[in-house]
Amino acid sequence: MINTLVGVGVGPGDPELVTVKAANLLAKADIVFVPVADSGETGRAEQTVLFYAEAWRVERVEFALHDREHTERRERAWDAAAAQVARWYARRPGGTAVFATIGDPCVYSTFSYLAASVRDVVGELSVELVPGITAMQALAARSGTSLVEGREALALFPMTAGPERFREALQRGDAVAAYKFGRMLPETLAVLRETGRIDEAVYGAGLGLAEEDVRPACELDPREPGPYLSTLVVPPRRTGRGHGLR
Repeated sequence: MINTLVGVGVGPGDPELVTVKAANLLAKADIVFVPVADSGETGRAEQTVLFYAEAWRVERVEFALHDREHTERRERAWDAAAAQVARWYARRPGGTAVFATIGDPCVYSTFSYLAASVRDVVGELSVELVPGITAMQALAARSGTSLVEGREALALFPMTAGPERFREALQRGDAVAAYKFGRMLPETLAVLRETGRIDEAVYGAGLGLAEEDVRPACELDPREPGPYLSTLVVPPRRTGRGHGLR
């Protein structure tokens, strides 16, 4: 019997932004694994999952979510997570396990590391993916921002990769979406100002949650770092209707 592991995107945090396919899987899965930075916390993915799955079917998997680099702690966490999932398959051969991830399982998701690690432990494994709404899509919608039009390009990357790549994309005039820059807020705002792109930039954090914060980036105080899961969207400068087609 082949074990099945399904990576399910549950969107940015608002349970109403979970797709019908994802909701159906969460409602009937044998078990739903959710990522946490600490086993004693209720993470954003779990908060969303609990709208669709009973708590007894939800199991936390601890990852080194706040490590920026490829650390030994991350490696140990991947191995421990794979062993935890493998133990469940040992009890339920041929079972279907769901791993719920904020946003989309193909975009900066822990799921890719988990799937590769579980396959190393259990051998043959069927891996499936269910897409989810990303934070940049949610922020663009909440702020009424058209991300790309016509021939415009979109650059997406984490600020943990460094502000220079951010600067290059802004200088090209591309639409830009940036993640994970809460602790790098001063550098991020400085680059936006230096490239003349801060007036169009929109900031979002806690999207879909009670503490949601959506506002123009120019209103941010660089002395107050934002949360780790912060999102920024910067549309291209446009001079009128159809600008992106020219």
